Amino acid sequence: MLAELLVSGLLALNPFATPAPRVPYVAVAPVGSIEPCRIYGTIYLERDPRRRSACFGVIYEEPEEAFADVLVFAEDNKLFADKAGLWYFTEARDFADYVLFVSNKRELADFSVSYTKVRSFAGCRKQ
Repeated sequence: MLAELLVSGLLALNPFATPAPRVPYVAVAPVGSIEPCRIYGTIYLERDPRRRSACFGVIYEEPEEAFADVLVFAEDNKLFADKAGLWYFTEARDFADYVLFVSNKRELADFSVSYTKVRSFAGCRKQ
């Protein structure tokens, strides 16, 4: 009886198993759950394919406004980038609210963007 108690205690503690290695947390959205209408603020566009896994999402820069999911207006002041489609582009990756990878293939992108010169046109396309 005492031997059974000791063996069950040893199996419960399991000193022979190695713990799983710790992986640093990277905030990456799961596939298919990116809501393009909620992206605004300070944006950094990543073009290096080696850093794609550390990006929030993948975008495609659409040349035609008619086919884009989001019309983007580039703000000069980051305080005014407070609604969908109003983006302030930064050169510092660490200070960006969202880091987006720019793909040259539309089928690999989560959503497409097109740039507009008129602030009132910026935003999501109604679907």
